Amino acid sequence: MTGERIQPQAVAYRRVVVKIGSNVLTAGTEQIDTVAMAAIAEQIAALIARHVQPIIVTSGAIAAGRHRLKTHHDAHALPPRDVQSRQVLAAIGQSRLMALWDQMFEQQGVPIAQALLTRRDLADRLGYLNARNTLLGMVELGVVPIVNENDVVSVEEISDSTIGDNDNLSAQVANLVDAELLLILTDIAGLYTADPNRDPDARLIEEVTSIDETILRAAEGGTGSTRGTGGMLTKVQAARIATQGGTHVVIASGGARDIVLRAVAGEPVGTHFLPVGDRLESRRRYLLSGLQARGTIVVDDGAAGALLRGGSSLLAAGVTGCNGTFVRGDVVHVTTQAGRHLASGMANYSAAEVARILGHHSGQITEVLGYEFGAEVIHRNNLVLV
Repeated sequence: MTGERIQPQAVAYRRVVVKIGSNVLTAGTEQIDTVAMAAIAEQIAALIARHVQPIIVTSGAIAAGRHRLKTHHDAHALPPRDVQSRQVLAAIGQSRLMALWDQMFEQQGVPIAQALLTRRDLADRLGYLNARNTLLGMVELGVVPIVNENDVVSVEEISDSTIGDNDNLSAQVANLVDAELLLILTDIAGLYTADPNRDPDARLIEEVTSIDETILRAAEGGTGSTRGTGGMLTKVQAARIATQGGTHVVIASGGARDIVLRAVAGEPVGTHFLPVGDRLESRRRYLLSGLQARGTIVVDDGAAGALLRGGSSLLAAGVTGCNGTFVRGDVVHVTTQAGRHLASGMANYSAAEVARILGHHSGQITEVLGYEFGAEVIHRNNLVLV
């Protein structure tokens, strides 16, 4: 890129998920555009310098795999819409894609980590807990998670064009990590009232306060994607998921200059979907929904005070007892010794394990159990006050 790079003096969002579509990474060609990747990596590095926590959801594995095979073999024999063939291409291309991301971020002095997920992982409470803890642990260390669908074991994302080119996954990741912004980068400027390639009167919709039938019709009539599996409708459906979880969503052109920096700075770019829910309330609903609490953890006055002041995890040292038969990943209630319900959260340890480590310092957990799942009985990221 040329010209002086924008250096935002302030940022509007502190934790962001950036979803990068196949067309952004290929520039409409048959191979990965390393110039585009380098530009995104440079902007992400600039965000980290501003204490922003970015997470990338990347497409492009199938495109990278197809290009890799064509270098050595005749890949025309692989049907582009055959699920098994696309799984093979994704497996081949994923390593190439990650190698390129690693190269781009290494030039910026930023470490990255690969995270392959399936929707089944996020639907299961234990998988949800593990994925959330891992991704948040990465960003707290200054590592950029590079998330992709695990196409080798998951067929929904690559077999059904109504699901989207990782669009749905990016919305779920945004909700998973309590992102303030989901930025969906594609090859057009945003959501239009009609297909701008066919209708000269089509205009960009700059702000959406409610995803109603008018917005869905506009998305259905918009432009699609030639390299990936997701058109504008899947992006708007992803925006609906994320906004209901309290996340701002921006759909914008990945080719626009400094688009990541500008979006995170709160500049009016692309189409901005305003959240219709509250992140804390969404998290509270998740932790208190579905399966009932499987048990209770009782804490002393010191731990109760730390929890009520906010921002603290529940440590074993403050636990005085537990009831129930919960396992790791189950939702439990946290109460005072007098029985007052303070909070609910996802347990890092089972009831049997909590009974063994209660009253111990975090550094003693491995000594007591012979292993550990973290220093916290319930991490602050998985705890809500009631």
